[in-house]
Amino acid sequence: MITYQQEFLDAVVSDIKPLLEKHWKEIALNKEKIKLNPNWEAYYNLEAENRLKIFTARDDGKLVGYFVVIVGIHIHYKDHLFANNDVIYLAPKYRRGFTLIKLIKFSEKCLKADGVSVLTINTKVHRPFDRLMDFLKFTKVERIYSKYIGE
Repeated sequence: MITYQQEFLDAVVSDIKPLLEKHWKEIALNKEKIKLNPNWEAYYNLEAENRLKIFTARDDGKLVGYFVVIVGIHIHYKDHLFANNDVIYLAPKYRRGFTLIKLIKFSEKCLKADGVSVLTINTKVHRPFDRLMDFLKFTKVERIYSKYIGE
């Protein structure tokens, strides 16, 4: 049975690492130049500031998906809290059906209760889930361009 919950970093960090690796392998660009190396200290600092929100999907206790957002006041709209997607992932086995929809809807409910006005979710162009975003009544608002300029 799949459950949805909001969790603290200490409760998920060991479970999330293997999924993060799979997530990185699936969607990251420039893998040969930019290796996965999360700044856990920064995540813990955000959590201490009550700005990191972690929502999970677990199948009989096993982590199968996560949705992590960073909450803050937008520099252009100081009267509103914005929750910006950091990472979102669901193990391939669980992608059919409603698991991701339920995870996002659960997250929305929790974030709204915390006073968040706007939730943004970014998707990769090479791995989009636009139909899901449309279904959940999100609006496409921006395009981001990226170019590796390192050495």
